[in-house]
Amino acid sequence: MNGPIIQLLVLAGIAIFLILRLRGVLGTREGFEKPQIPADQVVKTDSRRRDFEVIEGGPDRDITDHATEGSDTAQALTAMKRVDPSFNVTQFLTGARSAYEMILIAFEHGSLDEVRNFISPDVYDAFEQVVHQRADQGLQVTAVFVGISDLGLKDATFDPQTKEAEMTVRFTGEMNYVVRDHGGDIVEGDPNAIKRQKDVWTFARVMDSADPNWRLVATGE
Repeated sequence: MNGPIIQLLVLAGIAIFLILRLRGVLGTREGFEKPQIPADQVVKTDSRRRDFEVIEGGPDRDITDHATEGSDTAQALTAMKRVDPSFNVTQFLTGARSAYEMILIAFEHGSLDEVRNFISPDVYDAFEQVVHQRADQGLQVTAVFVGISDLGLKDATFDPQTKEAEMTVRFTGEMNYVVRDHGGDIVEGDPNAIKRQKDVWTFARVMDSADPNWRLVATGE
């Protein structure tokens, strides 16, 4: 065996020895491992820390969606919510929509007893007087409610002393409306047409009352 071959074998042996030593010291790495972060660079976090900060304050969208921010109406709505945190303007208007249909049809059909709990005594008496006048004249009303094409909050007031709130709502109702006399002849309306009617109704409630119902206290156009 000549000298160069012996030298290659010796070098190979030394290389194998060094590789085995390194494996023993460093170990093996398989797959992906995250690099180790020095202990002095580890940032300790509080597990109770919130993931985000809640920004308190700012406009109440439930109010500003229906009233100009800073207006008397907006301030009245804010005062209502302080007394009754469950009060929601959007939900109120949804209820007002249903109440308008229910009360209007009850009035046209002369069945006011069905909605007595949703009407103030003064308004009830005024509606009842009209119903009696129709009956005395032999008039019969046929009304079919079609829907509401416009609805919005017009005004709101709040009395901090009595805690009474008033919400004035504008409506544009649509219905098929016909009035016939005692002989069956049409004296008002058209069975083939839709009557559009604009109303402004005011509902009231004592905000800290156990009774959740709003009552109709005034009507207008």
